[in-house]
Amino acid sequence: MTAELVRGQNHPLPQTRLEIRISAGNPIVAGATLGDERGTVHGAEWVAHPASPQLAGIEVPKQAAADHRLAVDLDAMPEHIHRVTVLLALPTGVGGPARFGAMAAPFVAVTGLDGTEIASYTITDLDSESAVSALELYRRQGAWKVRAIGQGYAGGLAAMLHDQGLEQGTDLAARINEAVARGMARSVAQPPPRPDGDGRVRTAAAGGATDPAPAPPQTPPQQPQGTPAAGGSIDYQHPGRRTAALPTPPPVAPPAAPGQPAQPVAGDASGWSMDERLYNQVWGMFEDLARTTAAYRSAVDFAESRMEQELDRVLSDPRTRVGPAADSARAEARAKQTDLVEQARIALDRDVAQLIAEAEVVEPALPYAYARWDSPVWQAYQVPMEVPMALRLGDLHLPERADLRIPMLVRLPLERGLWIDAGRSGSFDGPADSGELRRLAADAAVAIAARMLAVYPAGEFAVHVIDPAGSAAGSFAPLVGAGVLAEPPAAGAQGVSAVLAALTQRVDLVQMAIRSQATDALPPDLDTAEQLLIVHDFPHGFDDRAVTQLRYLADEGPSVGVHLMMVADREDARAYGPVLDPLWRSLLRLTPVADDHLADPWVGHAWTYEPPMVPPGSRVLDQVLGEVGRAVRALRAARARQSYGG
Repeated sequence: MTAELVRGQNHPLPQTRLEIRISAGNPIVAGATLGDERGTVHGAEWVAHPASPQLAGIEVPKQAAADHRLAVDLDAMPEHIHRVTVLLALPTGVGGPARFGAMAAPFVAVTGLDGTEIASYTITDLDSESAVSALELYRRQGAWKVRAIGQGYAGGLAAMLHDQGLEQGTDLAARINEAVARGMARSVAQPPPRPDGDGRVRTAAAGGATDPAPAPPQTPPQQPQGTPAAGGSIDYQHPGRRTAALPTPPPVAPPAAPGQPAQPVAGDASGWSMDERLYNQVWGMFEDLARTTAAYRSAVDFAESRMEQELDRVLSDPRTRVGPAADSARAEARAKQTDLVEQARIALDRDVAQLIAEAEVVEPALPYAYARWDSPVWQAYQVPMEVPMALRLGDLHLPERADLRIPMLVRLPLERGLWIDAGRSGSFDGPADSGELRRLAADAAVAIAARMLAVYPAGEFAVHVIDPAGSAAGSFAPLVGAGVLAEPPAAGAQGVSAVLAALTQRVDLVQMAIRSQATDALPPDLDTAEQLLIVHDFPHGFDDRAVTQLRYLADEGPSVGVHLMMVADREDARAYGPVLDPLWRSLLRLTPVADDHLADPWVGHAWTYEPPMVPPGSRVLDQVLGEVGRAVRALRAARARQSYGG
């Protein structure tokens, strides 16, 4: 039975190989310090953090994420280590919350390797703290125990490290924050935790065997809206839904023939709705591909390492360095290496074949929020009545099997802005002409903006465009022609200033209303819909004041529904020097052509990203934007009649 700890309570640990699983509502940094009998940390080398994730007996994630897993082997701890303290901190300079009191209480669980919870702790009563010592594993009379701490620090990571005796805590905190900020600008979100009861069969990390993957700990489930007290019936009706029905259990795959893998079924993950089940299934596929590829790469590295060791032994002995015996030893070493790599490749191909079969079933079942532009689901598109849980921003794949593409889904509303890079990174094979790259970047921005307009109900999402020189008029023509923009694209310095001033004022007003708990006092003409600002050809037409406003919108906008999409060449923006580095790091970098720049914080793979471009010659973009435009005009007309009648 799981021990639910409160602050200060301890619990014995029945095993020494553990996982510490952390769940939070926003991206956080997770790390650990190793202390002596008094808990003192004697140097930076005693701290596991994203810039140095591995120490003897412990490994922590490399990047900030909403969910983490820390691997712990207490038997591998040096004898002088008596305490392992798990640290949580909010990343700085990336646009997220500045204090734990502004987000959901973090949940921490100590589990066995099979996912069985040993002890859990929900860290409550946090307010202005931006760092917290969550719990500690400590050695007592030869046995290990876990204690809930929950000690917060308003002074942040540096104050927490100083409190544990680390004199260079300020410098180390700066290193950690820099590493996290650099990684978040080039990272894809970690897979969400799999809900309890998910019975999907996942490929194991080694050997190609299959077994049910353990479910990570969950925060206490919240009662769905409309759920009465225990004993009553549940009303699943929702006034905003076009149709309403009882949630159905996940589909069950038909029984497979003996010795054959189970037939894949779309929506076989858990969730309240088919959309949620498909979302969880897609991220499960991402996790599977990451894990089986990691196993393959590890096996290849091991084979290379063993071959080099065997060859070194042959060359180190003058008696076996030359001659038939040496040739035979070298051939044998290379044969062993080839055999190991071939076995690993067979396991990889088997696992990937299963994932490809699953993708062939899942892709046609995806709703339009998750679907590619060439999916038939767009032919029956209607403006939705509610916002989906996620949006597809493109596809991801790894070089081992480029034919298997996983949808890149991000949760809505967006937690961070986007930077569509119009320059060459040196890692993709795309058009060499800079003008063509800029056009593709603008087209990618329009395709993503159109997807966002399509998945929001009419009137709940507005798009603004800044195009100072009017150089992307052709790319923005579909948005202008459909009448879905809040106003025509802003041009010139005056247009840039007007749009930025209006959105900055909106952020200020909404923030003040929220802080004062007086949202009913907002001006009646204030547009409370989610806002997206597309900035093209930056920094052309921007002065220092406009740049400052952009940084403010990137940092403060997402929390009040204002999102930023930059379309620019990073090299062009370097003219402003380091002043733009925080803006660059706070945005998720996407590219208009395939590029292997996105790193996952789970196993550290570099994923190739492909943008969600509309197929050449397709009219789907005009069709979808036409539906959105008609719905927006009908809503405006209805509001005008209501206002006139009042």
